Amino acid sequence: MIHRLTTADSGFDAKLAAIIADRATATDVSAPVAAIIARVRAEGDAALVALTRQFDRFPITQDILKVSINEIDAAAATIPDDQRYAIDLAATRIEAFHRAQLPADISFTDEVGATLGLRWGPLDAVGIYVPGGKASYPSSVLMNAIPARVAGVGRIAMVVPTPDGMMNDLVLAAARRAGVTEIYRIGGAQAVAALAYGTATIAPVDRIVGPGNAYVAEAKRQVFGRVGIDSIAGPSEVLIIADADNNAYHIALDLIAQAEHAEDSQPILVTDDAELADAVATAITGALKTLPRAAIAAASLAAHGAIILVRDLDEAVALTNRVAPEHLQIMTAAPQAVLDCIRHAGSVFLGPHAPTAIGDYVAGPNHVLPTAGTARFSSGLSVFDFLKRTSIVSLDHPALVAIGRSAIILAEAENLGAHARSIAARIN
Repeated sequence: MIHRLTTADSGFDAKLAAIIADRATATDVSAPVAAIIARVRAEGDAALVALTRQFDRFPITQDILKVSINEIDAAAATIPDDQRYAIDLAATRIEAFHRAQLPADISFTDEVGATLGLRWGPLDAVGIYVPGGKASYPSSVLMNAIPARVAGVGRIAMVVPTPDGMMNDLVLAAARRAGVTEIYRIGGAQAVAALAYGTATIAPVDRIVGPGNAYVAEAKRQVFGRVGIDSIAGPSEVLIIADADNNAYHIALDLIAQAEHAEDSQPILVTDDAELADAVATAITGALKTLPRAAIAAASLAAHGAIILVRDLDEAVALTNRVAPEHLQIMTAAPQAVLDCIRHAGSVFLGPHAPTAIGDYVAGPNHVLPTAGTARFSSGLSVFDFLKRTSIVSLDHPALVAIGRSAIILAEAENLGAHARSIAARIN
């Protein structure tokens, strides 16, 4: 059912390397994606209509590419009160956390009299991709749209695929709560291309964020440079560090919760207790019998999951930093002490009462996180993804004289005569 590894066994490093490398394995779709992008650039809305009919089996027309305000309002009105309350709670907590991230401008005058500064400002327009298909994710709407709105982005355009013409009311309700009213019923690489290059109906944006399938990820990679992107998202993953004093059933559910996202998700348990490892493996088998997405979760666990027995928690920490997981749960007697030794993780959950699943919805921090080991050099989505920095320099003549002669020397060393003369003319 799930891989069982022990660090004391010979060949462990090679086995672990294979599991980690497996996260980045994907079908090469670069050629068909490039063809789709080229078609959208050449044909605009006509390509969106044709490709949506082909891939989503939906006889869309140009006049209904955009979801109307009345449709958004009607969808929001249909959801039950408990779901409306849950969306509002999640949105409120996500907004509070991201509002706390807003940076302050910088301005100071240094010892030579130069005034230097840094000014933050929002992007003009952002595109949000929200997955459809196997599942609909109102939580993704909130996690992507709310930080953009908090940052002050003037225009937020959302695209969401509608297989067979079906759109999830919760997705529209979440968009309404997040302040998004520009929504298009298209998905796939064609939606990314439309956001990047624009069509008659859809104006281009400056950055595209949000998860999707392999075609969406590849399309984001190909349009990067024309627009900014958040990341190239890979399969979802969790790594749990747990000691003996834990509930095996809870851990089993945490692993399955990650596995049920998709067949290529990766759940890993790292423990120093052999009895807990055995108990979790048994609990997984039992829990799968009662869950609606058991087939998907079972496929994920069998292909990409692992229970790893380590000698001690120091070894668990070293292994975790090597994996650099998207989600990290630390379920030990002293989780903060373990956290202090962690260098690479997208988001961390401390203690037995903080499962990754709570972070997917209502905790507050963003659930759009680096995958496939990219937590070594990148971070989760935040307000900063929707802001840009502008540096400011103000010099009077004495300040220019104080530092300018060194600039002239460097410019001449680089054989950039106009640079040197531009400064020298002002000094002299």
